[in-house]
Amino acid sequence: MHEMGIATEIVEIAIASIPDDIKNARVERVNLKVGKMSAIVVESLRFCFEIVAKDTLLSGAKLNVEEIPVVARCRECNFEWTVNKPVFTCRECKSGLIDIVSGRELDITSIEVVEE
Repeated sequence: MHEMGIATEIVEIAIASIPDDIKNARVERVNLKVGKMSAIVVESLRFCFEIVAKDTLLSGAKLNVEEIPVVARCRECNFEWTVNKPVFTCRECKSGLIDIVSGRELDITSIEVVEE
């Protein structure tokens, strides 16, 4: 389960992101963008995050995940579409020359910190 390693990294990044001048800081929420092709099971990531965050400045923090769809663009006709099935040919011209535009993301978009 690679979600445990990812959760550990998220917690470490969030803790390192807290400004030194904030006393009694606590992370309230971590916002992520996770692509559908990233091979991450979101519920497993949330479960692992709760375990790793326990007894840290992220204890009780919410992991907010925005799932990003797989979007492809044809190199031949420049048509762009959301991929819903495991068929990677252009819907417009049937070319197999496509690029994946989005869907592989794993980005921390923001970390919400409160001072207690």
